[in-house]
Amino acid sequence: MNTINVTIKDRLALITLNRGKSNALNREMITELTDMLHNIANDDNIGGVIIAGRDNFFSAGLDLIELYGYNEEEAESFWHLFLAFTAKITAFKKPMVAAINGHSPAGGCVIALACDARVMAEGKFIIGLNEVPVGIIVPESIFSLYSFWLGKGHATRSLLEGKLFSPEEALNIGLVDELVNQDSIMTAAERRIRKYMALEPNTWQQSKLNIRKELIAATSADQSETLKIMLAQWWSPATRNILKMIIDNLQKK
Repeated sequence: MNTINVTIKDRLALITLNRGKSNALNREMITELTDMLHNIANDDNIGGVIIAGRDNFFSAGLDLIELYGYNEEEAESFWHLFLAFTAKITAFKKPMVAAINGHSPAGGCVIALACDARVMAEGKFIIGLNEVPVGIIVPESIFSLYSFWLGKGHATRSLLEGKLFSPEEALNIGLVDELVNQDSIMTAAERRIRKYMALEPNTWQQSKLNIRKELIAATSADQSETLKIMLAQWWSPATRNILKMIIDNLQKK
């Protein structure tokens, strides 16, 4: 695997995102995450998962530099892949905790939202869905995931503003569950997931699936029409100009 590292200890799998400085999500990384979650879901020797980043990034979201260079066919297949990954991680039945060690906007936030709990590092970090200011239309399935934790009112206002939250703000609105010193984040994440893993597995997992029934249906639904609208906007001159400005700024850093 080129973009993630996986270690297993005492029935707990640790998936560490490991792609470049910011762990930007590209086709390879999403494919590797999807395959790994499939393997873990079917491995009776693994009872839970922690997903973590490294340095000061959980994940900066989608790799806009790579995506910008896609042709129409590549862009459409990528968005299908990303939405399918969102559905898979949302319906993942085993306990899963996000150890958000740093920045986690956009796609990074989506991964964290699909987890059962989120432990975030204190510091000058950001988390949230900021797709709208970038010119990307957010599908209903992603909004459903956001509002599952924030409530529809908070999620609507935050999404339409492209609001990015500090760790303290994220804790106050229920976007994350716990703030800890960055050096303690793995200890806190493991403590939280071990509580889940100590319970009778089938009871816990079926309860999770029951609670998420509507959410799983929303993320698993056919999103072809939504994707057509998203892609039309993706290729619009307005969005291309915004993306080009963002990419130019990224490449200057």
